[in-house]
Amino acid sequence: MKCIVTGAAGFIGSHLSERLIHCGHEVIGIDSFIPYYSPQLKQQNIQWLKQHPRFVLHEHDLRFDPVHDLVQQADVVIHLAAMPGLSASWTNFEDYMTCNVLATQRLLEAVRETKVRLQRFILGSTSSVYGKYASGDETAPTIPFSPYGVTKLAAEHLAHSYEENHSLPLVVLRFFSVYGPRQRPDMGYNKFIQAMLTNSPITLFGDGKQVRGNTYIHDCVAAIVASIQAPVHETFNIGGGEMANVWDILNMLEKITGRKAMVNKAAARPGDQRYTMADTSRLERHTGWTAQTPLEEGLTQQYLWQQRTLEVVNQPIRKAA
Repeated sequence: MKCIVTGAAGFIGSHLSERLIHCGHEVIGIDSFIPYYSPQLKQQNIQWLKQHPRFVLHEHDLRFDPVHDLVQQADVVIHLAAMPGLSASWTNFEDYMTCNVLATQRLLEAVRETKVRLQRFILGSTSSVYGKYASGDETAPTIPFSPYGVTKLAAEHLAHSYEENHSLPLVVLRFFSVYGPRQRPDMGYNKFIQAMLTNSPITLFGDGKQVRGNTYIHDCVAAIVASIQAPVHETFNIGGGEMANVWDILNMLEKITGRKAMVNKAAARPGDQRYTMADTSRLERHTGWTAQTPLEEGLTQQYLWQQRTLEVVNQPIRKAA
């Protein structure tokens, strides 16, 4: 099977591409390397993939570059490319509108115009579409609490319009707080671990009682792969099933690292969700998928990855003799 993965060099996209390769599929990766964070980090994510004969990367920006020829080759499209993060969406709304809405529309148009018979078009979405309190199943009201959430919900609505009018075999996946190795450097757990590794202070926004239902990256990827066989015209929550607030996470990281967290408090940020916890019973019922990774085990793996990465960065450069 040939799979297009957009955002293939990102956190989730690179892990997913590797899993698809290991499953025997061919992967056509698309990524524009927009510098939301260092493109060099994204290049590191796909070092192994670029050496594999069943992976090919196209550095295309979906907002501008035509992808009709690539779409025509695909059996499945997994659309993960997006402008992520809550805070910056208040000040850089144009980037979020174009990356999350316009790029999605142009990809959907490419599918429509090529009249390709896809098995699935899988759209990566987010718990942020539910708003400040994201809990329960997929029938919960969608009341986005940030411009980021608004653009992701708009992308869902766009995809549904192509589903209704052009028979798009759509599956929507709403991700809940994904963490693990390669997590973006702007995300909370990455920042916490980096600060503890370097004996730096951690900025804690709000009271620290914000609750998250955490999803380890390998469980997230397994859910995406399972959704390829899930019924079309469905929306699924993807979550890990283990809740923790920020203080819980910091306490767990202190145990894992053997270091004390130095915490500086700051005001809560606009758009931050207060409580998220996914009901994943719909995906479990249709595919048998369940999250497998305990939170402490997943955080340990992320810590070990960040520790190794920091050691490589800090290695002295040897001069040639």
